[in-house]
Amino acid sequence: MGIEEKLKELEDEMARTQKNKATEYHIGILKAKIAALRREIIAPKRSGVRTGGFDVKKSGDATVVFIGLPSVGKSTLLNALTGSKSKVASYAFTTLTCIPGVMEYKGAKIQLLDLPGIIVGAKEGKGRGKEVLAVARNADLVLILLDVFQPGILPKIKEELGGIGMRLDEPPPQIYLTKKLRGGVEINSTVKLTHLDERMILGVLNEYGIHNASIVLREDATVEQLIDVLAANRRYSRLLVVLNKVDMVSDQYLKQIQFDFVPVSAEKGKNIEELREAIYQKLALIRVYTKPRTESADLKEPMMMRSGSTIEDACSRLHRDLARDFKYALVWGKSAKFPGQKVGLQHILVDGDIFTIVKKQG
Repeated sequence: MGIEEKLKELEDEMARTQKNKATEYHIGILKAKIAALRREIIAPKRSGVRTGGFDVKKSGDATVVFIGLPSVGKSTLLNALTGSKSKVASYAFTTLTCIPGVMEYKGAKIQLLDLPGIIVGAKEGKGRGKEVLAVARNADLVLILLDVFQPGILPKIKEELGGIGMRLDEPPPQIYLTKKLRGGVEINSTVKLTHLDERMILGVLNEYGIHNASIVLREDATVEQLIDVLAANRRYSRLLVVLNKVDMVSDQYLKQIQFDFVPVSAEKGKNIEELREAIYQKLALIRVYTKPRTESADLKEPMMMRSGSTIEDACSRLHRDLARDFKYALVWGKSAKFPGQKVGLQHILVDGDIFTIVKKQG
């Protein structure tokens, strides 16, 4: 029996199983088995032969990928945001490769990637789906573009992305696993667990061949979250949903849609500036400025960093040896208690901060 047949057999069994307290353990183990098989299906074959995938080099301060069905307007939107010339037509699969563009906004250079449209079954490889989704896994932000007349396809697209291990707008589970050579499994939790018990945790660990480990749960995790941690191949990305062609419907129609979205008309140029701002905000970028000790700060060229970045992160961006030679930093801006505050490597920068790095002598 092949992997696909085993997977279908397990999925059919789970569909037949009634969900109740008595079957919780059985369903949890089935989910672990299914996740393990799906991992085998989507794993790249190590044949050493290139399959014509999209060789995309990340550039700029962040990368955004456009995901959607064929002919929803991804190429038109890329052109509207960047001026790139991605081929546009009113039939499916106009874009047959990955078209990059750069959107410059508030000092940031944001790489946008127009990918070929995906279809249901993309995670199994239909319609070059594996290649499209592989690029999406490496993006900082997934922009799902929907046709205004097909908003109901959103769950299917999310399912395709989830099938390759992507978790959209979800924080990584606070589950920490340390494998050991002996001693069995030690389970500790800092919160009350309502979805998992010792039997379930041990059963799922067993499915992944883990018999000696220490596991700490710092949240009331589900079996799906436990499986995500054990799979160790999940990608946690930000999500922005955009509804295109809104010029063709009424405001009343839009109000009936039950999820958050940015309304645009790529062809008419409607709400493009609002979308630029939404992308920028979703990426959580901040602008910081370097200042030499005896000179003024150059406020024309910001250094773009992620929200929550520290002085140490800034040192790493400036030079690989700077953190090693670091003595202290001086900071001006909202993160400083007073202008020119002396801080250490773990000081967190905020948007608009100016800083000077002082190195050790000798």
